[in-house]
Amino acid sequence: MLNTMKRIFIDREKCDGCKNCTVACMQAHRATPGTVYDLDLLDRKNEARHTIVSDGKGRYTPVFCRHCAVPDCVGACMSGALKKEPDTGHVQYDEKRCGTCFMCVMSCPYGNVKPDKATRSKILKCDFCKDDPEGPNCVRACPKKAIWVEEVEVL
Repeated sequence: MLNTMKRIFIDREKCDGCKNCTVACMQAHRATPGTVYDLDLLDRKNEARHTIVSDGKGRYTPVFCRHCAVPDCVGACMSGALKKEPDTGHVQYDEKRCGTCFMCVMSCPYGNVKPDKATRSKILKCDFCKDDPEGPNCVRACPKKAIWVEEVEVL
């Protein structure tokens, strides 16, 4: 049974809204190969899996999937497209199984699960850059170290 898992943590006092994490996420999940220098930031298919919220007064809050101990999104998913991985504790999405009901979107208490803007036929959420052995690209891209990964105990 899983005793610890890696999670993304945020220090909103350090975040200056630069969106380096957003660009890194877009680059990590882009459909076509290339570098960050040819990434089309206006292409709706290149969408980040997190959000940065501004309070309008120069304070920013990055919002990432919490990969909750008991994820409401997984409980609400009728098709089984969202599952909590037993070995990592991360909530992963299987687009092929998704019924596009968006119950997961409505049930996420953090507002992080969202429909994709390009087609509205799938959801987007942080996958912890599961295919990258170095971990989440957003963390590595943050110049202020406002986001980081930490090992935490789980129930």
